[in-house]
Amino acid sequence: MKLVCKKSDLITGINIVMKAVSSKTTMSILECILIDATEGVIKFTANDMELGIETKVEGEIIEAGSIAIDAKIFSEIVRKLPDNDVVIEVNDETKANITCENSKFNILVKSADDFSYLPEIEKKDKITLSQFALKELIRQTIFTVNDADKNKILTGELFEVMGNKLKVVALDKFRIAIRNMELKEDYGNFKVLVPGKSLNEISKILNGDVDDEVNIYFTSNHILFEFDETKVVSRLIECSNYFDTDKMISNDYKTKITINKKEMANCIDRATLLIKEGDKKPVFLTIKDTEMELSINTFIGSMDESIPIVREGSDMMISFNPKFLIDILRVLDSEEVNIYFTNPKAPCFIRDDENSYIYVVLPVVQ
Repeated sequence: MKLVCKKSDLITGINIVMKAVSSKTTMSILECILIDATEGVIKFTANDMELGIETKVEGEIIEAGSIAIDAKIFSEIVRKLPDNDVVIEVNDETKANITCENSKFNILVKSADDFSYLPEIEKKDKITLSQFALKELIRQTIFTVNDADKNKILTGELFEVMGNKLKVVALDKFRIAIRNMELKEDYGNFKVLVPGKSLNEISKILNGDVDDEVNIYFTSNHILFEFDETKVVSRLIECSNYFDTDKMISNDYKTKITINKKEMANCIDRATLLIKEGDKKPVFLTIKDTEMELSINTFIGSMDESIPIVREGSDMMISFNPKFLIDILRVLDSEEVNIYFTNPKAPCFIRDDENSYIYVVLPVVQ
């Protein structure tokens, strides 16, 4: 195999597939990138058996072939090379020569036959979104996913397609994040639970352009994302016992406030200055007349601040983990938010009039 590529094109390809290189494994082949130039194009692939990524790389194929090379070493070598054409040449299946200007590396490689290729995905159940829409859906829900939770359901996000509607749900033990959007077509009915880790890595690759599309294919075991010159395949989490979030959400409320999002976020941010790392002090919200007073009292000191609101319904006193509120406020794009309360021991709901987003947060009960 002999290839000639620009350094910048190699780095682009490496950056994409590195997100699927295993960092904790006893199988050295999972620490490799597959370089394949057997079908007239250069492709890089990485696969940690949960997430697999394949992307095309610009370059010239002088001699076809394929090898698996240690991802970390390959990445570090390419980044240190001069900004010029890079030649990758393999004369046997054990070593690769990487040359750029006066620099030449001779690196041990593995046979491509040992590499785990991406599984073939049946392209039956499918939806199409803009890259911008998918990136936003992930950004506005991923913060509630806990990758380390022992309950696997809480480590993923539910993608539920209902005709021309898509519902994305993520939750932990204290909050729920829901995003609803209309699709351009009627795609049928199906749902899958996608690992949050996979979505997080996909979000980093997406360019976020509203004019560029991503095709998403669903099977019983895998989900496939195709966009630009890249394929991303992720294993799915069993979702037959997923929570019925519709039963967790109520339209009833005793108090509704409309508040400036930025003012509320900044106020909470200031309050957290008095919380030591690891301390779990809540912020108290006192809603009365046309103001909401936010207060906190810790070992360091105390703080209170009033923010103007538009209120409907009763006065209310309620307390929350400040991080849970800030996480939500930071991902909302509107200038003002509507927050609904039932009582000091019941969850609050943050949603817009169209129900394009719904966030549920449990209070801290004193």
